[in-house]
Amino acid sequence: MLSVWSAIPFLLLLLSMAFMPLFVPHWWQRYYALVVVLLGLPVLFGYLLFARSINRIGEVMTEYLSFIALIGSLYVIAGGIRLRVVRPPTPFFNTLFLFAGALIANVIGTTGASMLLIRSFLNNNRRRYQAYLVVFFIFVVANIGGGLTPIGDPPLLMGYLKGVPFLWVAGQTWYLWLAAMAMVLGAFYWSDRRNSAGRYAPRPLRIDVKGYRNVLFLAIVLIAIFARTPVRELFMICAASASLIFTPKSIYRQNRFSFRPIIEVAVLFAGIFVTMAPVLDLVDVHAHSLGLGSASGFYWVTGMLSGILDSAPAYRTFFEVALGLVPNGVRSLLSLRPELVRALTIGAVNFGALTYIGNGPNLLVKSIAEHQRLKVPHFFEYIYRYSLPILLPILVATWLLLIFIRQPGTAAG
Repeated sequence: MLSVWSAIPFLLLLLSMAFMPLFVPHWWQRYYALVVVLLGLPVLFGYLLFARSINRIGEVMTEYLSFIALIGSLYVIAGGIRLRVVRPPTPFFNTLFLFAGALIANVIGTTGASMLLIRSFLNNNRRRYQAYLVVFFIFVVANIGGGLTPIGDPPLLMGYLKGVPFLWVAGQTWYLWLAAMAMVLGAFYWSDRRNSAGRYAPRPLRIDVKGYRNVLFLAIVLIAIFARTPVRELFMICAASASLIFTPKSIYRQNRFSFRPIIEVAVLFAGIFVTMAPVLDLVDVHAHSLGLGSASGFYWVTGMLSGILDSAPAYRTFFEVALGLVPNGVRSLLSLRPELVRALTIGAVNFGALTYIGNGPNLLVKSIAEHQRLKVPHFFEYIYRYSLPILLPILVATWLLLIFIRQPGTAAG
């Protein structure tokens, strides 16, 4: 099973997601589930019939169900909160809104913040909407913003569950987070000024919130994150079900709520999780042979795999590689080689914005915008028009800060 050929279904799925919506959009909307099935079944049969590894398939299904329970429950609950932030959409206000979303992401997670804020952000900018608004929302709120706490982003939660103290990441990477945020928000402000329609009549900020009881359901989901499977998923499903029952239908109508975006994301990620399994297994087998020993190596390898595959499994794989470089577990790693953990943490979080599949909320934000009949970049347009010219230089600058501005007692990159 573990050959280069086993990665073909995953590559074909990525190519399908990239090109079919562009060249045959109606066919893709109708048959994308069939494509997922046709590409996923050979991988499932390969594990079951040739590798005889039903345990591996069980692991993949468990990870997928945990993933979909989290983003699905947050999607439903956030859809029951009618948040309206009304103010003239000046470049300064939009930049401030995104920065506030980044801070909120560290409290309720990148998925929770994205689902809570994306509709308000789009509605406030509807008359001057351009595709870059969705892209920068993904950069800031759905990825980089959640890089300070274990609640913020899945890779950080995985590190916390492996023994990294709750506040360690914030204490070690705050300057890298702040620098990346400043650069991304600076690029956004410049882009938004170019699209600005001139002066806006001054109006006071107005914030309207409906569906307060969903805040309780949101808190239940966030607390459940720290529980074990299947208790975690059970609490998430119950919270989402309660939200559907007790939320007035008028709020869902005002939010233009529909299950179509989450169904599309659930189907596509089912295919991604299954076809990605042999690719991740190849990485696991060969990770130790890469000869990683520097912060630079961990930053770029973890980061690139986070953007191409998924940030959480990439973090998990190279965290284990880093543990193999020191004796006596996580405490020794954090005291003897903290620069490695710092590097793979920043890499996993920030590179998750490189593609639509780098982090769970990315594709969901895209689907919500499309459901509102707003134009968003297709898979490759997102990369060549935004990720490469805007995000990649910021990732390089962050790497330079990581190498040349080090915490006391760290080794060179």
